[in-house]
Amino acid sequence: MRVKVSRKAHFNAAHRLYNKSWSDEQNSEVFGKCAFPNYHGHNYELIVSVTGEIDPDTGYVMDMKVLKDIIREEVEEPFDHKNLNVDVEEFKTMNPTAENIVVVIWKKIRKKIPENMELDVVLYETPRNFVSYGGE
Repeated sequence: MRVKVSRKAHFNAAHRLYNKSWSDEQNSEVFGKCAFPNYHGHNYELIVSVTGEIDPDTGYVMDMKVLKDIIREEVEEPFDHKNLNVDVEEFKTMNPTAENIVVVIWKKIRKKIPENMELDVVLYETPRNFVSYGGE
């Protein structure tokens, strides 16, 4: 029997959406206020879900303390109160859209989750705007 377990987390971060190869005018047309050169911030909410078999010895799919620690190490510590464009290596060359952020988070967490388990990540940029990613 496969069961999905989920953990919520959050981080606060600033970013700027822009394409370095475009003019300021084109960036403004495409990204609007999100392209302002002095950045802007979000209170990101994150839901990380792991699906797998229930271990007959523990009754767990995954120890939630372990999942909490993975999220803290892989997402909260490197992203919280950071300027994503400047402070996070992946976004020095990648536009930190919600879509790109959720894929980066998924890849970072995926390395720590056993291969026989599925991983899904939902990232809320605002209470009404969110993205999700479950792998290629």
